[in-house]
Amino acid sequence: MAIPDYQTIMLPLLTFLSDGKEKSVKESVEHLSQVFKLSDSERKELLPNGTQALIHNRTAWAKTYLLKAGLILSTRRGFFKITDRGKSLLKQKPLRIDIKLLGQFPEFVVFRSRGKIQDSENEIEEVEDLSETPDELIDKAYSQVKNELASEILLKLKSCAPDFFERVVVDLLLKMGYGGSRKGAGAAIGKSGDEGIDGIISEDKLGLDNLYIQAKRWEGTVGRPEIQKFVGALTGQRSRKGVFITTSNFSKEAAEYTQRIDAKVVLIDGPMLADLMIDHNVGVSVEKIYELKRIDSDYFIDE
Repeated sequence: MAIPDYQTIMLPLLTFLSDGKEKSVKESVEHLSQVFKLSDSERKELLPNGTQALIHNRTAWAKTYLLKAGLILSTRRGFFKITDRGKSLLKQKPLRIDIKLLGQFPEFVVFRSRGKIQDSENEIEEVEDLSETPDELIDKAYSQVKNELASEILLKLKSCAPDFFERVVVDLLLKMGYGGSRKGAGAAIGKSGDEGIDGIISEDKLGLDNLYIQAKRWEGTVGRPEIQKFVGALTGQRSRKGVFITTSNFSKEAAEYTQRIDAKVVLIDGPMLADLMIDHNVGVSVEKIYELKRIDSDYFIDE
């Protein structure tokens, strides 16, 4: 069974609390996972940012909305229980508890009104995906912006001059902790004459080991023969470690080949190259910063 959205979780969660005992989010997640017959893989499915299990996040948001509507209350850190209002609602035997139903409670209306956007002439209601939590919407929006930026980066890389592409690769490797200094890294990388770069760069700042690097500004798929040539170049350099970078992609045979050889060869395709540049701030600049904050329960410990 698919992981239910946070609104679908509301009624089963409130029902779970109907015995009047305080429960934790962890207990609730386990109970709901059984109710919805989630598989092990579904229980472990994470938010796009990888910080929290999806079922845990949706349960936590269902709890938050029930709390804002006065149907449950927090008893102590991490625990909550049903209120008389919550018990009264369950006695009405609702088929579903969702945002529309919660709108009958004044406290919830006040809570929701904070999500409206005001301009000088109009009041614009917040846009809400009824199947996703606010965390999921933020993650999805961030992923969309990042994907669009990555596509733009790849277009720039494919149209740039070979010597500029060389500079991009060197800058990225330095930001990732390789090469020691830019002067040393730049000296170790030489033009290959085929719109790519080939060379050796220090794996660490002390120069204890080296990496052999080959980069190709290609449009077509990089196949196994090219990787085999690269592995041969590694042998010639007495190296067992290499990184092959391309602006395009690798064939399935090329990827499988790297898993069967003794040498350690990392393949970085276009999308991965763009993501690494974004993650390490190469060729991009920060436009906006948003801080997502949570209540500091330790601060209110003596409340």
